[in-house]
Amino acid sequence: MDPEHFYEWIDITSVLLFLCVFILLSDYLRNKPPKDFPPGPWSLPIIGDLHHIDQTRIHLQLAKFAEKYGNVLSVRIFGARFVVLNGYKQVKQVYVLQGENFADRPNIPFIYDIFGDNGLGASSGYKWKQQRRFALSTLRNFGLGKKSLEPSIHLECCFLNEAISNEQGRPFDPHILLNNAVSNVICVLVFGIRFEYSDNEFQSLLQKITDVAILGGNFWDQLYNIFPWIMKRVPGPHKKIFALWKEVINFVREKVHAHRLDYDASNPRDFIDCFLVEMEKWQHDKASSFDMENLCSSTLDLFVAGTETLSTTLYWGLLYMIKYPEIQVKVQEEIDRVVDRTRKPSYSDRDKLPYTNAVIHEIQRFGNIVPLNMVRAAAEDTHIGKYSIPKGTLVIGSLTSVLFDESEWETPHSFNPNHFLDAEGTFRRRDAFLPFSLGSRVCLGEQLARMELFLFFSFLLQRFTFSSPADVEPSLDFRMGTTRSPQPYKLCAVPR
Repeated sequence: MDPEHFYEWIDITSVLLFLCVFILLSDYLRNKPPKDFPPGPWSLPIIGDLHHIDQTRIHLQLAKFAEKYGNVLSVRIFGARFVVLNGYKQVKQVYVLQGENFADRPNIPFIYDIFGDNGLGASSGYKWKQQRRFALSTLRNFGLGKKSLEPSIHLECCFLNEAISNEQGRPFDPHILLNNAVSNVICVLVFGIRFEYSDNEFQSLLQKITDVAILGGNFWDQLYNIFPWIMKRVPGPHKKIFALWKEVINFVREKVHAHRLDYDASNPRDFIDCFLVEMEKWQHDKASSFDMENLCSSTLDLFVAGTETLSTTLYWGLLYMIKYPEIQVKVQEEIDRVVDRTRKPSYSDRDKLPYTNAVIHEIQRFGNIVPLNMVRAAAEDTHIGKYSIPKGTLVIGSLTSVLFDESEWETPHSFNPNHFLDAEGTFRRRDAFLPFSLGSRVCLGEQLARMELFLFFSFLLQRFTFSSPADVEPSLDFRMGTTRSPQPYKLCAVPR
């Protein structure tokens, strides 16, 4: 090698070496845990604990980490450090007794670039409190948690039963029909309309929401969070998620625009109308969060959350019924005995149907559809027990660790409705039953979800016997995305 090329090689090598050292040092200084931070597995530079974690089973691996590091531990995925809370007592301690310290949402680039910091899900502080208070008040005025909402759910149950009858006992995947039925309940509340099961455009939209739930929370999301300025410019699965969300958001914006053209402030029809009225009241207050962005974001949050989580729960429920036919038979016998087949089940029947109610609760517990809960952030420098938690630290209260807590449940790893029944067969509440989370960020649609689950499930079991197609063994395998959902399956629904 001649001297000129040698010096060029030295220069290139020096630059690359300097860059590597600089990146590693920057990563260390930026992500060095503070003193008295919760323990966790040994992390590598840049990627953190990614080499320890399979994203498709992360909720199970975090439970294994808890066995070694305790009920308050930390993990790092790429740049972000997460504090993970495990077990009912620990999650309750932090989310209830220290709730105000952990009510914020973190500023995560992937989430922010889709939703901003608006609406009910991604906002924090005063904006979030104002939006949540308004949403709860408005939905209650339209019947949330009240008997007045039951007729619209009954109507949708009838449409769903009719659609399933049209399958004539042939094998079919019930997810699409469940999605449409459940979505229509929230659509009536926020948009003022329901959509026919034959509406291909709406079916396509619901499929996009399902696709987003499946694709979410993967490796590409995490990569985007550490290198957003690069990932915005390169292809990959994250681009598909952005495109899908854009179509869902555009659907909501079109509905909002249509409402602005014909709403009557003296006679609001739905959530959007009520928000438009509120915007008029607050139009001169610059501190107000009642604007178009928050209207679209809050409507989107209600629409998506009121569709995906509940339909996924029912999808698990029917799978458990074909997996455990003896439980299905007991539910049907109880419904026949109490309700008969001559009238529709009512929400007021719930206390008279303890076994059915117990099965529904066990579906929610065992289905575990939001296994890691929604990520929160410390609103200020604080402590969890003996550990220091700096402001902005990401915190996960693992619902898996609560719903499968071996100190709270007799047989946590089995599908067992007796978890919710006493020795006399009476329904019993369980403190560790927290599928809706708890504390200040508890799911605001919990009352609606409880009513829908009971009515849809009891209507279906009253009318049909569900079974697996011939020579097909039902599988409880799951796929992990934003939610934990069953692998697609088919069943047969035979009228009783």
